[in-house]
Amino acid sequence: MWDHRWRAPEWRALPVCALLALCHPSTAFAQSLTPDMLSPTQGGFAPRDQSLLRRTAQADDNSRGTPAPSRIGTIPTYGIPPASGASESGFDSLNRVRKKPKLYPGAPKPKFVGPGNPSPSTPRARIAAPVSPSVAGTLPGQPARRRLKLDDDPFANVGFHSGAFLTKAAVELWGGYDTNPGRMNQPKGSAFYRVAPELLIASDWKRHSLIADLRGSFTGYGTTFPPGIDGPSPVPTSINAPNFNGRINGRIDATRDTRINTELRMRVFTDNPGSPNIQAGLTKYPLATAIGGTAGIEHDFNRLQVSVAGLADRTTYQQSMLTDGTSTTNDDRNYNQFGGLARVSYDLMPGLKPFGEVKADTRLHDVKFDRSGYQRDSNGGYVKAGTTFEFSRLLTGEAAVGYSLRTYQDPRLSDMTGLLTSASLIWTASGLTTVRLDATSSIGETTLAGVSGVISRDYSLQVDHAFRRWLIGTAKVGTGTSDYDGTRFDKRYFVEGDLVYKLSRTFQLKAQVRHDWLDSSITGANSASTVVMLGIRVQR
Repeated sequence: MWDHRWRAPEWRALPVCALLALCHPSTAFAQSLTPDMLSPTQGGFAPRDQSLLRRTAQADDNSRGTPAPSRIGTIPTYGIPPASGASESGFDSLNRVRKKPKLYPGAPKPKFVGPGNPSPSTPRARIAAPVSPSVAGTLPGQPARRRLKLDDDPFANVGFHSGAFLTKAAVELWGGYDTNPGRMNQPKGSAFYRVAPELLIASDWKRHSLIADLRGSFTGYGTTFPPGIDGPSPVPTSINAPNFNGRINGRIDATRDTRINTELRMRVFTDNPGSPNIQAGLTKYPLATAIGGTAGIEHDFNRLQVSVAGLADRTTYQQSMLTDGTSTTNDDRNYNQFGGLARVSYDLMPGLKPFGEVKADTRLHDVKFDRSGYQRDSNGGYVKAGTTFEFSRLLTGEAAVGYSLRTYQDPRLSDMTGLLTSASLIWTASGLTTVRLDATSSIGETTLAGVSGVISRDYSLQVDHAFRRWLIGTAKVGTGTSDYDGTRFDKRYFVEGDLVYKLSRTFQLKAQVRHDWLDSSITGANSASTVVMLGIRVQR
């Protein structure tokens, strides 16, 4: 309750004080504002805004005729200095220990401030010099700013965003010399150039995913080969080789544990130089196109993951243009392939996920009998088991071994069976060295009379070492075999060395030296070749 009796005398004195102030003959000055008057003592708090004291004192000096100091050349300060309004106990916003109030000898210790227990008076804090705002980690006692993670590759392609998609584009321009581009027993060299564009588009969605990876190249040679004197030449007169490989992968996250996976793929290629499938007397390699797709579903049962998918592919070849001006059809090489794939994996432990995979397919050719009178339709598949690795990002990838089988409709063609190996492992030996192991196996088609198919196996080992972050050296060795149903057996070897000098995130200089050997069981099919190339890569 308000005590009217205690307040009444003060109210009656107010008119008298006001009249005396108006009749006083002296000039009234504004009362000077001292730091003591703005220093709150409740709870032991320090002054909140030192700039307010300076502006108030400056206004007081101006009222008395003292000119204000010039602000030319001084650094302006804005806002409230960091931790200016913090209490003097505990820690402030800059993680600095607040100073405890100094007590006079015999003074009681401050008690807890709460309802009904007012804060005891504490000595007025000394006004410190104003602290200008600064960046994190530069004020005394403030913890250092957390360092950003080092970029694994400071010269990598960062790309650019287009809406919800990240796009990375690059093109490589090469020039070099090949001592035996036709892979003939009697080598004939030629200079060449190569243009290889790349385009990668990846979605940046919280759910679902869409990735398009498109890569192509065109290799042009400056030398043409004569059509042959004694007969048709096994090497085309023009050996220019276009190539394209594109994939579009999509993932739909139906639920937390269920995903729908899709893929569209397209490949444009030619037969490899030296292959027995190449016709004699060609003017150029006929182009082959393989188009296909995959659709499947994947579900997680706790640690158990099960996925099934259906596959469909079609491979077609252009007509072969001959040196005499005629052409021949390749319809007997065109075929459709349909199949299914099932995979079961179990997350055994962190970094180790064993799996089993089964695939079955059928190949149906456009022409029932090929040029040699054989029925090439077949059924096949494989069974394999392996595991994926991800040990602290030091060893990643997967490796598997299995068994493959393919049976043919023509009883004159024997079944193709063999060991299946596949691997794609990356071992980060150190921060500067990376080792990669790749292994592939497949059963392919052939046009050789009486030969069912060809079993190809390839293995490669690659070591990348960073001499500097901008200078990368690569050493690569590999071997492979091609078994044409026992009638021909080819062994392949290669050694390769690469050097990449990264000028910036946009430009890179490249160099490559490679040597290939082909050792065949057929007389006169052996070959060797050395390739030297220099190029530049432009990426964005």
